[in-house]
Amino acid sequence: MSLPEYPPPRYTGEAGEVTAWVRRSDAAPELPMGGGSAAHYLATGRTTGGAFGLYRWDMGPTPSGPSPHFHRSITESFFVLSGTVRRHGGAGWIDAGPGDFLHVPEGGVHGFRNESGEPASMLLLFTPGAPREDYFETLADAARRETMDADDWTEFFLRHDTFWVEGA
Repeated sequence: MSLPEYPPPRYTGEAGEVTAWVRRSDAAPELPMGGGSAAHYLATGRTTGGAFGLYRWDMGPTPSGPSPHFHRSITESFFVLSGTVRRHGGAGWIDAGPGDFLHVPEGGVHGFRNESGEPASMLLLFTPGAPREDYFETLADAARRETMDADDWTEFFLRHDTFWVEGA
């Protein structure tokens, strides 16, 4: 079995550079959504040079989360930090707890929900680092959602590489 090769170098300097950065655990969420829900933008596509996007998704006890869908150009991975998150992995819904991981390649049907009645938290990893922030912020902004008609929603979901799956 041959191992995959490393990608071509993106850094060609000789000595390395001091470029690491830290986001402290007590940093306020970039997207507070009320009811105990919030999104923390740990590393966005912009801050990683397009390599990946990493978000902490905190869900309050009220049921929430997207229905089954897929993406054509990005992968999405989920790692549960706390609580119970129902995840759809293409074949149906399963409960996932702390330490459980799900990886969804491009085209893979997936969704997630907190239906436990208790808070839950997970990490979301997108590769490559697509600009998901506008997607999250638009869905969280009730005033903006109310002004969007069916054509606006169609354009919005196409722009954000989100394709809904009926009956999954």
